[in-house]
Amino acid sequence: MKELGRISTLSINRFTANGAYLQLSNGNEVLLPKSYLQGDEQEGDEKTVFIYTDSEDRPVAITQKPIALVDEFALMRAKTITSFGAFMDWGLPKDLFVPKSEMGKPIQAEEKYLVMVCVDYKTNRLIGVSKYQDFILSDTENFSEGQEVEILVFEKTELGFKVLIDGNYEGLIYENEIFEPLQVGDKKRAYIKKKREDGKLDVQLNPIGRQKYEEGAEKILETLKVQKFLPLHDKSSPEEIKKTLGMSKKHFKQSIGQLYKSKRILLHKDGIELID
Repeated sequence: MKELGRISTLSINRFTANGAYLQLSNGNEVLLPKSYLQGDEQEGDEKTVFIYTDSEDRPVAITQKPIALVDEFALMRAKTITSFGAFMDWGLPKDLFVPKSEMGKPIQAEEKYLVMVCVDYKTNRLIGVSKYQDFILSDTENFSEGQEVEILVFEKTELGFKVLIDGNYEGLIYENEIFEPLQVGDKKRAYIKKKREDGKLDVQLNPIGRQKYEEGAEKILETLKVQKFLPLHDKSSPEEIKKTLGMSKKHFKQSIGQLYKSKRILLHKDGIELID
C-alpha cells in the first residue's frame, strides 16, 4: 500500500456505521473513522488523510498529521519505555514504536531523540528508527561555505550541538561559537562553515564574512535605538558582551568599527552612543 505513512487525497467509496471507506490506489479500501467526518460528506467526495495502522495493526485513515511522514526525520519525545522498545510521541493518538533493535542508543523516558519514520516490511506497519546515522546523507558536494541552511538541533555533546541540516545532513555547532540561547528542539537558520571529509558539516549561527558584521552592526543599532547608550567598549569582558548582545568580543569590535566609520555612533571610554 503506497499510501502508508503518507498524506493522500482519497475519494469516499461508501459509508458505514463506523465511518467512511476510502478508495486506495491498489483497489482496496481504508476506513476513515466517524469521529473524523464532518457529517455532510457524500460518496465521491475527496478527503485528505494520513494513513497508518491502529492498535491492532489494521490500516486506518485519519485527518490528523504527524510531525513526520514516512522517510522523514523528527525530534520525538519518548513516552513509554519497555523491554522490547520505546513508544514515541509523534502527534497522533497511537504512539510510534521504536524497536529495541532499531535504537541508536538506549532511550530514556521524557528525553527527545532524532527518529526516522520507516515501514517495517515484515509487519507492514510504521516504526521509528533512532539509528539516524543509517539515513544521513554524506554527499555534501552541493553545499558551499557561507550557504544558508535550515537546521534542527537534536543532541547536546561535549563539543557543542549536533544539528540536522535541511532534513538530511548532519552538522555540528561548536560550543565556543554559540553566542545566543540554544537548546535541543530549536529550529533555526544557520550557515555552512566547513565541509568535512567524513561527510559531516560544521555550521554556525551567524552569517559568514562581511555579511556577519553587517548583521551584528544592525543588532547593535537596534539596541541603541532603545537604550541610546551601551556601557560596552574595548575593555569590556567577552562575557559581558555576550550577555548583553549575544555575540563574541571580536564580532562586537568589528561591528562597532563599521558603525563608527559610517558615523552612526560615538565612541566613549565607557561605552558607545547612538548619533541621532
